[in-house]
Amino acid sequence: MMSSIQQPIGTNGSLFPSKRLGINGCPNHVKLSITGPCRSSQLEGSLVTGRPPSSVSVPIPEIGGDGSSFADYGLSEADPEVCSIIDKEKNRQFRSLELIASENFTSRAVMEAVGSCLTNKYSEGLPGKRYYGGNEYIDELEVLCQERALAAFSLDGQKWGVNVQPLSGSPANFEVYTAILNPHDRIMGLDLPHGGHLSHGFMTPKRRVSGTSIYFESMPYRLDESTGIVDYDMLEKTATLFRPKLIIAGASAYPRDFDYPRMRKIADDVGAFLMMDMAHISGLVAASVVANPFEYCDIVTTTTHKSLRGPRGGMIFFKKDPVLGVDLESAINNAVFPGLQGGPHNHTIGGLAVCLKHAKSPEFKAYQNKVVSNCRALASRLVELGYKLVSGGSDNHLVLVDLRPLGIDGARVEKILDMASITLNKNSVPGDKSALVPGGIRIGSPAMTTRGFSENEFIAVADFIHEGVQITREAKKSVSGSKLQDFMKFVTSPDFLLTGRVLDLQRRVEALTTQFPLPGQ
Repeated sequence: MMSSIQQPIGTNGSLFPSKRLGINGCPNHVKLSITGPCRSSQLEGSLVTGRPPSSVSVPIPEIGGDGSSFADYGLSEADPEVCSIIDKEKNRQFRSLELIASENFTSRAVMEAVGSCLTNKYSEGLPGKRYYGGNEYIDELEVLCQERALAAFSLDGQKWGVNVQPLSGSPANFEVYTAILNPHDRIMGLDLPHGGHLSHGFMTPKRRVSGTSIYFESMPYRLDESTGIVDYDMLEKTATLFRPKLIIAGASAYPRDFDYPRMRKIADDVGAFLMMDMAHISGLVAASVVANPFEYCDIVTTTTHKSLRGPRGGMIFFKKDPVLGVDLESAINNAVFPGLQGGPHNHTIGGLAVCLKHAKSPEFKAYQNKVVSNCRALASRLVELGYKLVSGGSDNHLVLVDLRPLGIDGARVEKILDMASITLNKNSVPGDKSALVPGGIRIGSPAMTTRGFSENEFIAVADFIHEGVQITREAKKSVSGSKLQDFMKFVTSPDFLLTGRVLDLQRRVEALTTQFPLPGQ
């Protein structure tokens, strides 16, 4: 039945569709009419797929025994409330200009795998070494996923291994720390206000914010604030004094490539492991459009739902030969299970296998090249409009805009843009004092590139953002109080005189976004 009602919606064999208009209704929305013991439903058409209403009658089976049976309804009948929330979120995604750098739109095929019977199975352990029976097909799937993961990044299976069970990026990172470090061992990662990630050891003078900084001793490295580039000279000096056991490359808001040869040399000089967290750029790495961390690092972690465009999961790649006397394969596998996780999410592994197959296609490489070219077009237009970009531009999928020269902050701009259906996030920039009211915004190109945006659309995106920033500046002048909460209350009140301009911007934004399809629906 699934094969007859869920046909690919792309063209030329693509996983992703061409332009179309409209979006409405739950996936496979079911309208029931009970006609006796056997219930049937008629599938209603969806403007998402562009298919007309189906006349196919779908039997609704009754599950269970006497007194405990239930009709196996679709979501719209079983829980209209949840279905309604999903509908609203789907409509928001379709109409919004999605610019959060860590988000993307995955394919229908990935969603089918994630929503499959794979979610029913427990499979603690690794393929061939499970703690439960009935895992012959789960083993087959996980081995296939491992093979595709190595192939996606052109890795030799004799030299590299991979664990595909991590639940996401932060768990994957902590599993690496658990594998190769003892409590209170020393680590170095990029500081959060300078573009790093929480899980790389962030702490403040008053609080150890990340669990990583609670269990391990953390010393950040930073950017050279005059250039916006990692200060590798200071990293080398600090590492020589601090003597970390692990140096972490990778970032959450860094628009440039990392100098892996330099970091490798620093790690070797102080006797440290070198790990790369490529969560943001793993799709770009797979397509060889940015530098390759595998040539220099001992361990590479990633999420799978950002530029890789898969389900929400994680992976850990590791060298098979011992590093600094540690058998990484055994240590990491044991840290994942039984160290920090129980049974893996097999439905996620199924979706990951699907996405990794696509990552080897010419279409995927073309997509990643467009992600970079679109981001550069966005960056160039923002510079033309007078904005200051951290590091002056971008090598990858994101730009980081410093709004402080304009006398405005990222939190206020994020709010006004959100009201206009432009979704991005406030972000710390070098020199910031507050993470709640940071001085910048982070803008990413992967999601809207997936939907079909070209460089011309991203130039328009820069103009939309600029208009939103100007509205924000005017709004800030009109607020009586100086606190962020005063601003937030004012712009959502009837007294906000710029509402008409915000709504006009929203109308033009949605006129653009609704010309492009939302994959997977």
